[in-house]
Amino acid sequence: MFLPFFQTLREAGVPVSLREYLSFLEGMSAGLVTYDVEGFYYLARTAMVKDERHLDRFDRAFSTAFQGLEQIGVEQVLEALDLPDDWLRKMAEKHMTPEEMAEIEALGGFDKLMETLKQRLEEQKGRHQGGNKWVGTAGTSPFGAYGYNPEGVRIGQDGSRHQRAVKVWDKREFRNLDDSVELGTRNIKVALKRLRRWARDGAHEELDLDETIRATADHGYLDVKTRPERRNAVKVLLFLDAGGSMDPFVKVVEELFSAARSEFKHLESYYFHNCLYEGVWRDNARRWTDQTPTWEVLNTYGPDYKCIFVGDASMSPYEILHPGGANEHWNAETGEVWLRRAREQWPDHLWINPLPEPHWQYTQSVGIIGQIFDARMVPMTLEGIDRGMRVLT
Repeated sequence: MFLPFFQTLREAGVPVSLREYLSFLEGMSAGLVTYDVEGFYYLARTAMVKDERHLDRFDRAFSTAFQGLEQIGVEQVLEALDLPDDWLRKMAEKHMTPEEMAEIEALGGFDKLMETLKQRLEEQKGRHQGGNKWVGTAGTSPFGAYGYNPEGVRIGQDGSRHQRAVKVWDKREFRNLDDSVELGTRNIKVALKRLRRWARDGAHEELDLDETIRATADHGYLDVKTRPERRNAVKVLLFLDAGGSMDPFVKVVEELFSAARSEFKHLESYYFHNCLYEGVWRDNARRWTDQTPTWEVLNTYGPDYKCIFVGDASMSPYEILHPGGANEHWNAETGEVWLRRAREQWPDHLWINPLPEPHWQYTQSVGIIGQIFDARMVPMTLEGIDRGMRVLT
């Protein structure tokens, strides 16, 4: 019965194996979920998705495979509708207000509604559109899609229209989480997980259960032992391009900064504009009055830091290759010189570009900076960040 679902997953690019599919079938045979669409979704996802990057593909395949009962045979629908009466009553109490329950009772009751639905499915042969009796679309029957009835059962309709359906058989909310989409804060945290080196430091605040048990057994009384929390010991130096062509990417860069701030205990950040020159700053509102000399940054943070530049690298080539090429001030040394100094100081370096990767070939400056960074430039997608974290490790 679920073989088409398995095939849909494979066609959608979800690398589900036969073993994982059989595990899913074992879960269904064991009765882990019964008449519970939510539980069925999570069981299938848990059994057949092993990488968060494939969650969006799974959601889309799930939606395609189970997009509406109007596309399923009558026998399968009847099997799916073979629901225990107590389950139906509990679902009604959970999802409907007392006023809605009273309306249904006045019109014949929930049991009558479900009984009529089963009866009509037994009588109906094929798809039906319009009308006021059969299961179909664009009518006034209580059962179907894109019609209207104050106590209906919505079947095969994408989203609500009148907010009056008593039961929604195929409503499901999906979220995007694919390795080709731009990132949100949560997705960035997923990608940054690869850049971790655990170490225990700080105050002894975390309970050490093993040592507590051992000390208690040795001493004959409760002897609580604590230890420092385990933290990510990786040090990150973040340079963020601000202003100009980066304005459309403010939101996604803010999300990257937020995720990095929560992920790395040792994080230092500075702003620059277009290319690295002799000065950087921590506050854009004070960029002209409170700059930090780039030489000072180079001499402050050791080579154990992971250096990450974030910018679209879109500018005039003169801003990279010529003295005086900067568009806001006179730079005595070229941007290329400063970028190469940064590369030499921090061997583990990376450039993250929010500009979609297919567009890079149309901007000369992107290619120049890509060459300076020895092709260590990645797009700001989940796959790109994941690839970049591999480079830094």
